[in-house]
Amino acid sequence: MGDIRRRGAVALGITSLVAPVTLAIGTAPADAASCTTQTGPYQKQVEKFLGRPVDGRQSAADCEAIQAFQNRNGITPAIGYAGPVTWGVMDLMNQQKAVGTNPNKDGKCPVNKGRIACVNLTLQLSWIQDGNRLVYGPVPVRTGRQGFATRTGLKQIYWRDLNHVSTVYNVPMPYSQFFDGGQAFHSVGLSMWNPPGSHGCVNMTTADAKKYWALLKTGDDVFVYGRKPGT
Repeated sequence: MGDIRRRGAVALGITSLVAPVTLAIGTAPADAASCTTQTGPYQKQVEKFLGRPVDGRQSAADCEAIQAFQNRNGITPAIGYAGPVTWGVMDLMNQQKAVGTNPNKDGKCPVNKGRIACVNLTLQLSWIQDGNRLVYGPVPVRTGRQGFATRTGLKQIYWRDLNHVSTVYNVPMPYSQFFDGGQAFHSVGLSMWNPPGSHGCVNMTTADAKKYWALLKTGDDVFVYGRKPGT
């Protein structure tokens, strides 16, 4: 979150709850961690997700594939173990893929507000709709971790800052669009599935954050609902 006090015209007494833009503590490069020979409790599920032979037994090739997935998504320790965190990320990816092009099938995001940005915390998805018409998305997002939950309810974008910098974490927050007491849409240089999550903001890829910047404006509605897994 940037120093909003320096911008008198929009000084709103905001205190930032934003996402850090570094990988989870302990993240190691792929070549720095040894591959485990231990079979994990989610071995078969993980093997199936990665297109590996599903035999429920850890192999060197299984471990390398799992470890590569862990490193891509900032899952630690990246030792190729098919544990609950790794499977949880994969399971979430499967659920997101299953949504297809009808993210508001449950009708929980209002269709009587005109253009609105929707955030489904349960599925870690966001999209923009106008009435019943899907304008953009759905796209994966990274929301608040335990203790820093992205707050639910109907909000409005009240301030936008293209090149915002957080004064709390001293990190860039490009394409920031603030909608609730310091919580904002903005881009990060992380996997959207990097655990455990943000400090409250809705993290997006650069491409998606740019698109949201182009499609939304100050005063547009935002609706956040559901509950992030693990919070």
